[in-house]
Amino acid sequence: MFSHVMLGADDLDAARAFYDAALGALGIAPGQLDARGRLVYSSGSVRFLVTRPIDGAPARPAHGGTIGFAAASPEAVRGWHAAGLAAGGTAIEDPPGIREATENRRLYLAYLRDPAGNKLCAAHRLA
Repeated sequence: MFSHVMLGADDLDAARAFYDAALGALGIAPGQLDARGRLVYSSGSVRFLVTRPIDGAPARPAHGGTIGFAAASPEAVRGWHAAGLAAGGTAIEDPPGIREATENRRLYLAYLRDPAGNKLCAAHRLA
């Protein structure tokens, strides 16, 4: 459904340190700066980008917004969480663990805020 997701950040060096560590724990290669100065991460045909706001105003996280990253296992979720914390992220909500999404669906989740304050989640769908 999605071609890409883009978040704003005022400090791209802090964003790069955070996302290289957190996404690296999920098997995603380090980000690359494109010709426009945006930090780009790719996985298959999907791209995740971090950029300074085009209008020059300070970046602000979305109120009520969350970006979710797929993880291959609960261990990958925990690795993402630990790597993100070590690289400047902030733990939010409950510690990594199982959440009941619906009567028939359980997820293993962890939440962080990146250095710019964006809310992120790593999720693994359990059988």
